[in-house]
Amino acid sequence: MQISKSVFGRLADRQPVYLFTLQNDNGVEIKILNYGAIITSVTTPDKKGEKANIVCGFDKLEDYLNEVYLSSYPYFGCIIGRVGNRIKNGRFTLNGKTYQLAVNNGPNHLHGGITGFDRRLWQGEAMVEEEKVGILFSYFSPDGEEYYPGNLNVSCLYSLNNNNELAIDYFAHTDQTTIINLTNHTYFNLTGGKSDILDHELTICADRITEAADLIPTGRIIPVKGTPYDFSVFKKVRKDLAALEQGYDINYVLDNEEDNLVYAACLKESTTGRQVEVFTTQPGMQLYTGYWIPELEINGKKLFGKYSGLALETQHYPDSVNQPSFPPIVLEPGEKYQQSTVYRFGIAEE
Repeated sequence: MQISKSVFGRLADRQPVYLFTLQNDNGVEIKILNYGAIITSVTTPDKKGEKANIVCGFDKLEDYLNEVYLSSYPYFGCIIGRVGNRIKNGRFTLNGKTYQLAVNNGPNHLHGGITGFDRRLWQGEAMVEEEKVGILFSYFSPDGEEYYPGNLNVSCLYSLNNNNELAIDYFAHTDQTTIINLTNHTYFNLTGGKSDILDHELTICADRITEAADLIPTGRIIPVKGTPYDFSVFKKVRKDLAALEQGYDINYVLDNEEDNLVYAACLKESTTGRQVEVFTTQPGMQLYTGYWIPELEINGKKLFGKYSGLALETQHYPDSVNQPSFPPIVLEPGEKYQQSTVYRFGIAEE
């Protein structure tokens, strides 16, 4: 196993952006930026041993700053925070005080605001151990950043082992009562981008979802049995898609009340044989099938577009801060925030 570091580009203020590359002994390679802690590529072999990048990402920094990309911003591969997903009307109350966040998704607050953790420069430190290689990314979010309360110290450890597992471990602490819900927004396409994700097969270990109206939870948790949202057994993404106007974008309630690392989902693709299994300590997972991913022209080629990638965002439920019955996302001084998600890459059994 090995790790390397190189300059990926420079931001407008000339600060360098670094690319870290993690490699294991089985041909799996993960590339991650310290800008947004973005996973730019995950290269894995298929059933014939042929390697390809199986996530949506770019080879150049300027493509992440492209106006067309940002206008329909799909958050390729980045860390989302302070609070992932939506907060209704961008408003919440803590200890009797009401906070108004930026409204950047219709009437609501989405993915940490206008300049969330996805657009920040993180400090990256390489870590090499006997059984894994990794990068520890750290970021200090000052009190009032994006109108959130409290000074928040955040770190995120990406590590790769020879079991072909990419682990993402999140840590945070605060000096003032605040809210936090971190996730990673990687989109998978197990064909290596040769086709869309509609013929991928997916199963999710959840029999309930958080009912939503205009993507905001109503507070009700409802069963998926007999609905298009039922992935209790493997089915192709396209199977029930016609029943949904804009594809899947919904939070699944995982059977995980004790914050243990549990099996959450498996995505596989038959022509390559590739699969990715998802394990998490989080209580929820957002399935998003990329309806709003923009089509981009890069170096004369048209890339991405609708349904070009599928995100499995492990998380606390959307708008949890305004739903008393949902698992809480409040972090108090003296408490430690910690969550983990593991993606295991492999070949599906035929």
